[in-house]
Amino acid sequence: MAAALIALTGCGQQQQQNQAAPAAAPGLRETVRDARVAHFYEGRGWRTAWTPAGEAALTAAIGEAERHALDGGAFLAPVRAAQTPAARDAALSLAALSYAEALARGRTNPARLHEVYTVPRPDPDLAAGLNDALRRDELAGWLRGLAPQDDEYRLLSQAYVEANGQVAQAHGHPPAALLDRARALAVNLERRRWLEREPPATRIDVNTGAATLAYVRDGKVAETRRVVVGEPGHETPELASPLYRLAANPTWTVPRSIEEREIAPKGEAYLRRNDMERRDGWIVQRSGPRNSLGLVKFDLRNDQEIYLHDTPAKGLFARADRHASHGCVRVADALGFAAMIAGDQGVADQWRDALATGEEGFVPLPRPIPVRLLYHTVFVDRGRIVFAPDVYGWDEGVAEALGLPRRPRPAAAAQSRDLGP
Repeated sequence: MAAALIALTGCGQQQQQNQAAPAAAPGLRETVRDARVAHFYEGRGWRTAWTPAGEAALTAAIGEAERHALDGGAFLAPVRAAQTPAARDAALSLAALSYAEALARGRTNPARLHEVYTVPRPDPDLAAGLNDALRRDELAGWLRGLAPQDDEYRLLSQAYVEANGQVAQAHGHPPAALLDRARALAVNLERRRWLEREPPATRIDVNTGAATLAYVRDGKVAETRRVVVGEPGHETPELASPLYRLAANPTWTVPRSIEEREIAPKGEAYLRRNDMERRDGWIVQRSGPRNSLGLVKFDLRNDQEIYLHDTPAKGLFARADRHASHGCVRVADALGFAAMIAGDQGVADQWRDALATGEEGFVPLPRPIPVRLLYHTVFVDRGRIVFAPDVYGWDEGVAEALGLPRRPRPAAAAQSRDLGP
């Protein structure tokens, strides 16, 4: 590794002398190979885009890439390689759009890094935005505004710049812990660029890296609590899914994978001891306090069979490492959480009545609540930056996609102690 985790190239660009307004450039259309760049030039009638002043503004803006843990030199490399005026104009446009996309929605594509990733990403019209920024001579401000503007991103960015500076000051021999810190910050800044800039004002966010839940009501955190999430090998996927109903006294239909590997070998006596029976070819656990879903299930609408629920295994919430489920999310004081949601939704009476029956019953929510399952291993808690272990080993995939040096991925062992989902 060189003097810094990500080396920024100081690119003193050769300035063109002609300050005239952009005009049609011979060979420009034939030079463009990138679909984003072609869309940009189509919006301006295939006229050139860059004056010396515009190029200088772009170079200065990309010079701030370190704030985002990005390699500025990589964006400008095509410009240095351009051999003709048309190729240089196209290369500058490619650099601007690539950097804009990295800030606006991430340098990497999470859908390519994860088998399941359904959390919405920003999708601004960057070609139109770039054209407008050049017309108004506000390129730097436009680019800067594409990155997340929240306090958490700002604090993580400041911490990264500080760590990266310390790496550089180590003159090629930085402590491993410092490299790990900078690497984790870079990865988690990238994850936040994947997210919508204006998420739903009322939502539930689960951080599976830290095994915590936040209930956000009208833009403010109303409740936080511990959760138990998927263990290594049964990772809770990163997805967005609406909570559309509460299930009181749920039954649990055991998935085939759990049945075949963990229940069937134990015989019929095990089923009887755990209130299980066979229904239409499936093993079903009857309602009750010993049910693996506890007394409430928070139904999510997705095709991954992932949901939130109660659990009889309350002791797991006291553990520091709460990666112990088969993929679903177990919520501490789930009954209290369900009562809060029912009250906010105006269905508190229906919920109490359903729970009191002792039988399985469902209470639809008048306004489904968006739920996001996210994996963040660095986050801010009450103004303090917290580093969580990379239990799933997913940080390394993001780091490698960002161009950071390849490292072995951690392999944590599964440690389930019950059969709950």
